[in-house]
Amino acid sequence: MSACWRLWPPRTRADDRLMPALPSPSGAEAPHPVADVTPVAHHPSADDTPAGAGETPPAAGVTPPTTPRARPPRWRRWLFNIALVVLVIAGVDWWKSRPLARGEAPPLMGLDLQGQWRDLQDGGGEPVLVHFWGSWCPICRVMEGSIDAIAADHRVLTVALQSGEPAEIAAYLQEAGLSFPVIPDPDGAIASRWGVRGVPASFILSGDGHIVSTTVGLSTEPGLRLRLWAASMD
Repeated sequence: MSACWRLWPPRTRADDRLMPALPSPSGAEAPHPVADVTPVAHHPSADDTPAGAGETPPAAGVTPPTTPRARPPRWRRWLFNIALVVLVIAGVDWWKSRPLARGEAPPLMGLDLQGQWRDLQDGGGEPVLVHFWGSWCPICRVMEGSIDAIAADHRVLTVALQSGEPAEIAAYLQEAGLSFPVIPDPDGAIASRWGVRGVPASFILSGDGHIVSTTVGLSTEPGLRLRLWAASMD
């Protein structure tokens, strides 16, 4: 029965050269034993695995995921949106009011619907609201009640732009229950002197006849009253 032996530690040819030959029983010199040089299979262990091995590298051009940033509070986003809307509205209002008259108010005089002569210079040093409107303008109809309420305790003079004959304008006011003073402007001559290209357009004049505030488009009653009050402080 044969057996295979593995010398441990492995024996080299140098060891064979240093080892003397042993005599054989028959007197012949025994051959040198041959070392077993069978290669030993090496099985890698967990300690032999280099760091990072087995991990799938990120694909080329793909950014590794990052930790998401904290979102700002909701109230801060709302405040930013409100400020942005106010800024846009102010910018649009400024753009539309560029052609309007500035400084000293242009002349404004004529007969009202009752045939009474009206002159802007007869203000007696009080602030006045000059309001351009039209019976055909839907936004003007929204402001009619506010203008009528302000005319009850402030000096107000309105100009009806291309709204028909005086009788037609009077019928319109009577149907709507309005009583503020009106000077008709059938051909737009007054509006042209004041730089009005669209209605409604509102002017606040100080007591000395200078324009201190202008607005094109919808204005609220509290806003107009506040401007009249500010004009009285000048």
